[in-house]
Amino acid sequence: MPENPWFEIDGPVGELEIDEAELAFAARLRALAGCWDVPFASSWVGRAEDDSSLLAVVTLGASRLSLADFGVHITGSTMRGDRLHNQLYFLPERPTSFSMEVTGSPEELAERAAEWFETILRKPVVRYEWEHNGQIYAELYLFADTKEGMAQSYNSALSPPGQEQELIAAGHVVGLNWIQTSGLGRPDRIVPVRGTVDDGGSSKRRRMSLRGLLGRP
Repeated sequence: MPENPWFEIDGPVGELEIDEAELAFAARLRALAGCWDVPFASSWVGRAEDDSSLLAVVTLGASRLSLADFGVHITGSTMRGDRLHNQLYFLPERPTSFSMEVTGSPEELAERAAEWFETILRKPVVRYEWEHNGQIYAELYLFADTKEGMAQSYNSALSPPGQEQELIAAGHVVGLNWIQTSGLGRPDRIVPVRGTVDDGGSSKRRRMSLRGLLGRP
């Protein structure tokens, strides 16, 4: 794997007002992450938007696309982690399946955070693609093992005629008619993005096939 400077502090320590306990957490987390053998991901340590907690973040990406941010907020001896808001890095109002909360010393919190981050970084990521007339009009990035989505796109100019209106009428939209891939059915192609579906299996089992990922017999 390429060298990756995990969890560097995002700014001058003095300006961020990071205390000794927080520095100990960051140093221990950085040391543990240095032993990981995982695909590259960006990461940093800094302050939350409201300065109320120390924040450690990992961003999963594909090419130049940011897929999802995962992070932990540390306040005193308590640490809470989950998938974060992709700009403000707040914890979600409703905890997701990635949610965790623990208490302990800075070193104990760092060890728990390292285990949590590494588990996420080892999860296989794939991209579902939908095609029309030889062109990809929709994509969905998701964890292959749990089918939890991260990022998606839909290009109505390339989609089959009338499909956009059908999807809107069926309620497969959010916000101002942002089309959701949930209404598209099975994808035409599945592309590996990070990791493999079955790290412990044979090379044949590790190959990502449309049949296997979609649960076909």
